[in-house]
Amino acid sequence: MEDFISFIVKHLVEKPEAVRIEKVPEDSGRVLYKLYVGQGDLGQVIGKEGRTARSLRTLVFAAAARRGIRAGFEIVDPAMPSKSSEPPHWDSMSSSGEHA
Repeated sequence: MEDFISFIVKHLVEKPEAVRIEKVPEDSGRVLYKLYVGQGDLGQVIGKEGRTARSLRTLVFAAAARRGIRAGFEIVDPAMPSKSSEPPHWDSMSSSGEHA
């Protein structure tokens, strides 16, 4: 999955060498994929009105479901403080791509 996400994102950004995917297994059996991009590339990954980010999330959910994995996808903004003490927000979007 990391290679799949990386392949897509590297073709969207100006600095493909800065793309990094972190895989975070959760106790619930889900896997959270965190995407980190280089300075100035966040807007390219989010896209107008978040359309690119929403499409990426849909692709990740679909590819994970095909492999029998329950996945989450998060684009990390390096300018925002870390929320390491808080659990990820899985309910923000269901695996079908609809808002909860």
